[in-house]
Amino acid sequence: MKVIKSFVAAVAKVWHLPFVKYVLISVVGVVLVGFVGQNSMLAHIRNMHYISELSEEIDEYNARAREDMRKIRELDRNPKALERIARERYFMKHDDEDIFVLRDDEESLSSLSEENETAE
Repeated sequence: MKVIKSFVAAVAKVWHLPFVKYVLISVVGVVLVGFVGQNSMLAHIRNMHYISELSEEIDEYNARAREDMRKIRELDRNPKALERIARERYFMKHDDEDIFVLRDDEESLSSLSEENETAE
């Protein structure tokens, strides 16, 4: 009990010093602004990191859009490019042509052999 009374007396003695209150209030304010709440410095740093990630993603999408616009302009100007894409992607052909599709992947070969029972 004596220890508690002496501790309380020491705290009261120190508390009445003029700078202690201001230091304590300043420390509490810094903790609140820096670490607690939605508008803290930690949240601000997290948001800045998120914004930089989104900016990089925007740059990637803009680069893709520029490349797609270049391809569209090429298709508008060059009919041979349109024919090349129709042949490569959609396997279109002229009336007097035959198309043979060669695949190198193993999965397509195994699925073809399963579908075609006469291949065995």
